[in-house]
Amino acid sequence: MSANTRLRIVVGEDDLLMREGIQQILRSHESDFEVVGVGGSFDEVVDVVEREQPDVVVTDIRMPPTKTDEGIRIAARLRDAHPRVGVVLLSQYAGSSYAVRLFEGGSSGRAYLLKERIAHRVQLFGAIRDVADGGSVIDPQVVDDLVRGKELAANSKLGSLTSRELDVLAEMAQGKSNAAIAASLFLTKRGVEKHVNGIFSKLDLPEESVVSRRVVSTLLYLSERSAQ
Repeated sequence: MSANTRLRIVVGEDDLLMREGIQQILRSHESDFEVVGVGGSFDEVVDVVEREQPDVVVTDIRMPPTKTDEGIRIAARLRDAHPRVGVVLLSQYAGSSYAVRLFEGGSSGRAYLLKERIAHRVQLFGAIRDVADGGSVIDPQVVDDLVRGKELAANSKLGSLTSRELDVLAEMAQGKSNAAIAASLFLTKRGVEKHVNGIFSKLDLPEESVVSRRVVSTLLYLSERSAQ
C-alpha cells in the first residue's frame, strides 16, 4: 500500500452517535482515509462492501439483526469473498473469546480493538493501516484477559521456544496450514506437526481443540511482536 494512497473505509455501527463519531475521526485525516460507505446492520455492511469494494472495514461486533456476533461473521465472510479487505473489529468487551474467533481463519488483515481506543486516534489509524497491509493488531487488554483465562505465566513463555519453533509459530500467525508451513520452511509435514506439538507443550496450553490451541499460540505471538 503506497504511503500516498488514501484508504477507502466502510464503517459498520448501529449506534448513530458512535457511527458519526468514527466517521468524523476518519474524516479529520482526509489525506489518509476516505469513508466510502456506512452500515448499521450485517446486511447493510455486506451490501456496501460489495458495492464500494473498500480497503478496510471498521465495524462493531454486535449489530442487528441479532446483536451478537455480526462483526465476526462479516470478517469471516470477507476472508473468503474479499481476502484483500482488512477488518478492524471494535468491541466494548475485553474478553478473549471474540478475538479467538476472529483469528481462527488466520490473523492477516485483522485487528481487534476495544472501543475506548477510538479516542486515541493514533492507535485506530495505526490498526487501519496495518490491516490494509495484511498485518494484525490485538488490543493489549484482550491479551491480558487471554493470559489470565488460560492461566499462563505472567512472563513470556515464547523464550522457551527454539528458533525453528519460532519460525513455525510465525508461519502459524499468518494463518497457514501445516502443509503450507512445510513448503515455506522446507520441512516435511510430519516435521511441522512435531514442532507444532512442541509449541503447544512449551506454552502449557490446555488440551482443547487443535484450532483453539493454534489461535491462542498466534495471539500470544502477535502480542509479543506488538510489544517490541
